[in-house]
Amino acid sequence: MLQLIPGFVWIGMVAVLALAFQRSQHWKPFSFSAWVLAFVIAALFYPHWFQQWRGAPASRYIPLLIQIIMFGMGTTLSWQDFSRVLLRPKAVVLGMAMQFTIMPLLGLTLATAFQFPTEIATGVILIGSCPGGVASNVIAYLSRGDVALSVTMTACSTLMAPLMTPIMMSLLAGATIEIHFFDMMWQILQIVIFPTVLGLLANYLLRRFQLSGPWLERSLSVVAMLAICVVISIIVAQSRNELLTVGPLILVCAMLHNGLGFLIGYWGATSCGLTESECRTISIEVGMQNGGMGTALAINVLKSPQAAFAPAIFGSWMSIAGSVLASCWRRRPCVASDIGDQPDVKVINKSPDST
Repeated sequence: MLQLIPGFVWIGMVAVLALAFQRSQHWKPFSFSAWVLAFVIAALFYPHWFQQWRGAPASRYIPLLIQIIMFGMGTTLSWQDFSRVLLRPKAVVLGMAMQFTIMPLLGLTLATAFQFPTEIATGVILIGSCPGGVASNVIAYLSRGDVALSVTMTACSTLMAPLMTPIMMSLLAGATIEIHFFDMMWQILQIVIFPTVLGLLANYLLRRFQLSGPWLERSLSVVAMLAICVVISIIVAQSRNELLTVGPLILVCAMLHNGLGFLIGYWGATSCGLTESECRTISIEVGMQNGGMGTALAINVLKSPQAAFAPAIFGSWMSIAGSVLASCWRRRPCVASDIGDQPDVKVINKSPDST
C-alpha cells in the first residue's frame, strides 16, 4: 500500500496543476503538457494499467487512437487550407522542404553522435521524417503566428507523408534496418491520410448543414488530446525498464532535435525575407513532428517497441517545448505589417483557441 501512495500523489499533484493551468489564460498553453506528464507518471508507476486491455496487448489499439487524433485534426481543416498553397507557395514550400530534409538529417546526426542502439537510432530518424505535429496549429495560434499558414503546412505535409517519410527512412536508415517502403506508405495512408480526409468531409458536411459549433470543436480537441496522452502512456508502459535506462539520453536528444528545428526553421524563414508571423509559424512547423504517427509506424511497420521510444519521448517533449516557446512569443506581438492580409484567420483560430 505504501508503494502505491507516492505514485497516486505524483499523479494527483500534476493533474491538479494541469487543471489550474487550464483555468488560467496566462498558463493555459502549459495545461496539455501537464496532462501528458501526468499520464507518463502513471505509466511509470503503474505500467500494468497500459499494458493489457481485455486480455489483448494495449499496443494493438495505438493505430485506432492515432486515427481518432487525425480525424480530429481533419475536422479543423477545410478545402481552402489546401488552396492557400497556391497563394503563398514560398512559405509553404520552404517550410516543407526544411521539414522533410533537415529534420531527418538532424535525427541521423544526433542518433550517430549519441551512439544509440540500432532500433532506438531508427526511431530517432523516424520521428525526424514525420510530418508536422497535430498540436502545431495550437502552438502557432498561441505564439501570435500565422495560423492560416500553419494549418496549410500541416495539411500539405500530412498529404506528402506517405511518400516522403518512407523515402527518407529508406535513404537514412535502410542500411541498418529493413524498411518496407510500401508497407510504410500503406500504413500512413490508413493511419493518417484516410482519417484526415474523413474528418475533412465531416467538417464540410457539418458546416453545410449548420451542425458545427464551438462545443463540437472543443469536444474533438479534448478527445484528440486524451488519445495522444494514452498513446504515449502505452509506449512508456510497454518498455518501462528499458526506458528508465536510456530515457534520459533520448530526452536530451529530443531537446536538441526540437530546439535546433525551431532555430533552423526560424533562421531559414528570416533569411528568405518572410514576415515575423510567418517565421514563427515555419519555426514551429519544422520543429514539431507527428509523434503519434511515428509511434504507430514503429509498432506496426518496424515491429519494434524500442524504435517507438524516440517518437513517444519526442512527442512528450515537443508539447512542453512548444508551450514554452508560445508563452515567450505571445509576450512579443508582431507589428501590424507582419501579420499581413489574413481575412480568414479569425475563423481558423476558433479551433485552436477551444483547446
